[in-house]
Amino acid sequence: MKIATWNINGIKARHDNLIAWLKEATPDIACLQEIKSVDEAFPGSEIEALGYNVETHGQKGFNGVAILSKLPFDEVNRGLPLLNKNAEPDEQARFIEGVFSIEGKVLRVVSLYLPNGNPVDTEKFPYKLSWMDRLEAWTRDRLLLEEAFILAGDYNVIPMPEDCHDANSWEGDALYRPESRTAFRRLCNLGLTEAIRSVNDEPGVYTFWDYQAGAWQKNNGIRIDHLLLSPEATIMLRSAEIDKHVREWERPSDHVPVWINLAA
Repeated sequence: MKIATWNINGIKARHDNLIAWLKEATPDIACLQEIKSVDEAFPGSEIEALGYNVETHGQKGFNGVAILSKLPFDEVNRGLPLLNKNAEPDEQARFIEGVFSIEGKVLRVVSLYLPNGNPVDTEKFPYKLSWMDRLEAWTRDRLLLEEAFILAGDYNVIPMPEDCHDANSWEGDALYRPESRTAFRRLCNLGLTEAIRSVNDEPGVYTFWDYQAGAWQKNNGIRIDHLLLSPEATIMLRSAEIDKHVREWERPSDHVPVWINLAA
């Protein structure tokens, strides 16, 4: 079973690339981030024609996540729960969970788009860290179920120095701040496996290249798109790859797909 994640950076702008990639890669489940579309405007007809069921959690012009699945959805949950039920609702569309049945067992797949957090001297950075706290709490609860689950998405976190072309240039940025990296490690240390690094420890492995300053041509990238697997999903892991070539396509997203193969 092939499960992928891709920050599409606008479904309308990248629709043709998405269709081409779905035909080429044929994932069983694809998690999308930054669809930048309300649910009712999401262009799902061509995707459905390829055999996918489509579930979205969108908002106008910003954020938005989706799950495309060749498997039927048993359950769909939208929005990351708040830690304090009396807190103000979080209107940002950054989290959707799909629940599936595979040979009598449950598989949960999350598409998430973690906040960027910049500039760090604004409310955006505390929001990023509080969102990560909420994700950690959600993960603790899901682990108690002892089911296979995958947290797939754009984390906006560079975990280690080797996950960027020049660590010094990222000092002070919300993606590389110690607080962000520590929160990511706390999440992994709950017992999750980070798929790409479990099979590839080489430097220069990236998932994002900025549109500016020839970043793609110089391979000045960063690795911020991750798939984290529960122990029950980890034992099913067979491979993990990055579809780097998609960055060469016309009008590309600044991110590329990352995918895993699981033994069903």
